[in-house]
Amino acid sequence: MSVSGEAANLIHEFSFTSQLSPPLEIGPTPVGVRMVFPAGPGTVTGERLRGTFLSGADWLLVGNDGFGRVDVRGQIETHDGAFIYIHYHGFLEMNETVGGALQSGAATQFADAYFRTSPRLECGDPRYAWVNHTLFVGAGRLLKGGTVEYKVYRVS
Repeated sequence: MSVSGEAANLIHEFSFTSQLSPPLEIGPTPVGVRMVFPAGPGTVTGERLRGTFLSGADWLLVGNDGFGRVDVRGQIETHDGAFIYIHYHGFLEMNETVGGALQSGAATQFADAYFRTSPRLECGDPRYAWVNHTLFVGAGRLLKGGTVEYKVYRVS
């Protein structure tokens, strides 16, 4: 892999959606309000990576500062039969727009809240070995009906 220049570039690698089930509310804990959202199924679309988001969950922790700490683990099955583990952390600004959308099942736009992630992908299939040493960042939003959508960018 060669890198030219000092500035990093973001290149859209793939997008994915995942249906969220109603959360299991663990409730207030000493570090915030913990909710577990079962996730999946969903779709993965991109030039090099496409397939199905099979299942996973978000162990969301909402702090007193108005931000949710996203902690997601899941599995992707590619269109050609490989399996990829995806794990990402991030932040979701729990503002009025996001709170209302979570309660009503409405959609948000990418600009409605700070919803950013840092996905890490792992795969044992040699066709997708490149994901094991690639840095990704993502932007999220809520879609109507309890679905989440992420645009994921490769840092080059």
